[in-house]
Amino acid sequence: MAIPIPRDPKIDFADVPRHWMGNNPVATAVSNGINLLFPHGERFFVRSVHHYVKDIKDPELRAQVKAFFKQEGHHSSAHDDFNEILRGQGFEIDTFLERYAKISLWLEGKLGPKLNLAGTAAAEHFTAIMAEGGFASGMFDLMDPTMQKLLAWHAAEEIEHKAVAFDVLQEVDDSYALRVAGLAYATTLLASFWVWSMISLLRQEKLGLRGIRKYMKRMGVKKSERNVNNGPVVSRVFLRGIRQYIRRDFHPNDNANEHLARTWFEAHGMPFTEAA
Repeated sequence: MAIPIPRDPKIDFADVPRHWMGNNPVATAVSNGINLLFPHGERFFVRSVHHYVKDIKDPELRAQVKAFFKQEGHHSSAHDDFNEILRGQGFEIDTFLERYAKISLWLEGKLGPKLNLAGTAAAEHFTAIMAEGGFASGMFDLMDPTMQKLLAWHAAEEIEHKAVAFDVLQEVDDSYALRVAGLAYATTLLASFWVWSMISLLRQEKLGLRGIRKYMKRMGVKKSERNVNNGPVVSRVFLRGIRQYIRRDFHPNDNANEHLARTWFEAHGMPFTEAA
């Protein structure tokens, strides 16, 4: 086990263009859609794990959890800063953010701490897969340099702490049924809120159906060129993630993608802690 290293790259978003993802408004709306979910979502992850800190007996796991909290706190703060840029670009995001927070907080209170932790463990699995895809597919190369720095840093740390919430869940309650219930919870909420936020942003671009189709074609990847990290997000993240997670012997470390995070950190002069 290795202790994740909290890092704060202090990113200045002032010069981020409106269509920062390949100069494509649809691709940018898809990406901004998931970005809108991060601040509130990351704080939910922290609350879910923090509820069980007192029950963690393994001192190394406790140290991992403390670092996880700091990393997620930095992520939330950075994405809050980026949301201010979206507001400055004329996007009305607060109606969505308020409703998203209201619904998710209501569910958090109703479903209870164990299911919230199980949902967090599953969501962290999905984010680690997204992170792996960002590096392995070359997606980050299409981004404005500032957004590339934000999302590659975030992705590298998601890979670094991908197993923390899962290991806490296993220590608290290793029930397979609970793990699968958390997967259903995370899949439903992540997919639903992502689609909702994306549609909200696309409507504000006023492209019309013809314009959306035009830019979606530019996002397409030929079937012959698709692989595990390159293709539609439904198969690349959700279907792959579900197939892996429902294996009874699954563990997030089964995805050997740490080298992607290590390479990025080293290239940007940041430390990376190797597993013991």
